[in-house]
Amino acid sequence: MNRSERFYRIDQLLTARKVVTRQELLDELEISWATLKRDLAFLKDRFNAPIIHDRDAGGYRFAEPGVGPSYELPGLWFSADETYALLTMHRLLSDLEPRLLAPHVAPLLSRLESILGQEGQRFDEIAQRIHLARIGHRFKDAEHFSELSRALLQRRQVRITHYSRERDEHTARTVSPQRLTFYRNNWYLEAWCHEREALRRFSVDAIESVQELEARATEVPPEALEAAFSSSYGIYGGSVVRRAELRFSPRAARWVAREEWHPNQIGTFDSEGHYRLTLPYADPTELVMDILRHGHHVEVLAPEALRVQVRDEIARMARHYSE
Repeated sequence: MNRSERFYRIDQLLTARKVVTRQELLDELEISWATLKRDLAFLKDRFNAPIIHDRDAGGYRFAEPGVGPSYELPGLWFSADETYALLTMHRLLSDLEPRLLAPHVAPLLSRLESILGQEGQRFDEIAQRIHLARIGHRFKDAEHFSELSRALLQRRQVRITHYSRERDEHTARTVSPQRLTFYRNNWYLEAWCHEREALRRFSVDAIESVQELEARATEVPPEALEAAFSSSYGIYGGSVVRRAELRFSPRAARWVAREEWHPNQIGTFDSEGHYRLTLPYADPTELVMDILRHGHHVEVLAPEALRVQVRDEIARMARHYSE
């Protein structure tokens, strides 16, 4: 058992038996006398455990309650492996968005670092071994993100101004935040737009101002969010969903066959080693970009409209390099 588990076992033994000899503790915990002394000292110094050695009784026991700090073991302990996993998760979340969870998990993080320190490790040393490359990450206003996340969790409406890069225009909207989505190194706010009376998705980096309102947020059922934002390929949604069929070369298949492009995709190999991928999409914008990055190693088989769109884009690209 690890050190955290030993603390609880010592507490259980002293509570159940009233007096426990040194040898009983050593046998039960399967540790050396030096380790037991360190454990008892830690319990007394860090958790105010009133453990005393009673010579007359022939062992260790809890002293009678008195004045001073109260003794209580933390309500939750983790094994070393669980601690590593949780601290790794915290590191990743901090890299994705430093201000997202920091105020809420600070007490837990302190406890985790304390537990990890008992195992002879330091969190800052572990953190140096975890690197998250955020290629394509867009810069955003940290204060806006904090305000959006607070309104989202407190279920409040917000008034935002948003810049549409596609239309090159600025608009003001009153929205009810539903969820924040991290997709391809960028954050998106999925919300009910009260002006449009429909669900809309806003790129957080394009939000220019945020004002939290007193009005409660309108609630949208999870299934409606999934239908609006997750039923088709990519970040661009739409009500009309079509299915694309792509064929990848045997070489590209070594990578693509291990990738998830969409939860409802279907992938098969043909007799020549080509990988056929079928997936739903609504707006073709992002799908075309992903198809093009595979160059000649992919071909659009269907539908014909998508095939023509990719072909025309390739032709426009080729004109940049024509002599």
